[in-house]
Amino acid sequence: MAIASTVSNYLAEHDVAYDVLTHPHTATSGESAEAAHIPGTRLAKSVIMEDDQGYLMVVLPSNRQVNLGELHRQLNRNLGLATESELSSLFQDCEVGALPAIGPAYGMETVVDDTLAEQADVYFEAGDHEQLIHVSSETFQSLLGEKTRHGCFSH
Repeated sequence: MAIASTVSNYLAEHDVAYDVLTHPHTATSGESAEAAHIPGTRLAKSVIMEDDQGYLMVVLPSNRQVNLGELHRQLNRNLGLATESELSSLFQDCEVGALPAIGPAYGMETVVDDTLAEQADVYFEAGDHEQLIHVSSETFQSLLGEKTRHGCFSH
């Protein structure tokens, strides 16, 4: 599978420089980082949450987990995980489990863990289980846009 069309179009609209890194098929973001020989701290993964306000993309390094209590406290929202069927309908051009960590491309509210800002560059899923997009940290932040909230909510 190629880069998801939504991601490809979003990158083109923002006229950003990026590389595509191909790796053997993997099932998780941690496996993708290992297969691509990159630190898990630099691979941004997305976790899709939901509540009565709608969907929220939580972006954090692949080697970390969402601290739900801290996320609830910071956002004052009672979030739960979106279901696999919801993910399939929200990300129709992506394989489940390989969701690109750029919520604005999909019109989704996004929050980013501050540990990603510490990285010089960032990788994220291209929409399949065999390709990653590589951009500078500055470019990644610009792709997320000014409305994206930041915080410390992972461990």
